[in-house]
Amino acid sequence: MPRMPLPLVFVFRSRAKEEKSQADKPVNFSKQPRDPQAPKGRPTPKRSEAQSQRRSVANTPTTRKDATKRQREERRLALQKQREALASGDERYLPARDKGPVRRFARDWVDSRFNVAEFFLPLAIVILVLSVVRVPSIQNIALLLWALVIVLIVVDAAVSGLRLKKRLKERFPDGNTRGAVAYALMRSLQMRRLRLPKPQVKRGERP
Repeated sequence: MPRMPLPLVFVFRSRAKEEKSQADKPVNFSKQPRDPQAPKGRPTPKRSEAQSQRRSVANTPTTRKDATKRQREERRLALQKQREALASGDERYLPARDKGPVRRFARDWVDSRFNVAEFFLPLAIVILVLSVVRVPSIQNIALLLWALVIVLIVVDAAVSGLRLKKRLKERFPDGNTRGAVAYALMRSLQMRRLRLPKPQVKRGERP
């Protein structure tokens, strides 16, 4: 049987109703694509944050060889900063044994005064030269000088240790001063120009 054509009004009315019903439905935003760099349930990161994340991922070593190479480079940079700190006195990169206000005060106290022990090396050279001379009187003088230098070093170290211990108690009554006196006495054995960290005070300057 021949089909009867639908009225034009019915066709336009059904399409209008269908579009209206589709427009009334809520849009499901959960199905929209999410930025792959954004964590789940979080907004898309800023460009600077995304770049820093990419750099951190790129710098992460992927093999044991890369990790070893990176550790070696970090160790080299740390040693370089430490050497610079020993020359400049920068507290941030000093070795652990030199850090802290107590150790700094002990260094400054030693560097601000003359110590007999710091002249031991040049005196030892002179005494050795005298002891080589094959003259009994000169050799006896060399032996007496040895004994005199040793006694002076011991007496000066004892007096310096007691004075420094007293100053540390006055300056840091509640601080941990353990080992600071021995640290200062070991520093006093070195010549001033060879001390590390480098002296930050002048002779006679009160720390």
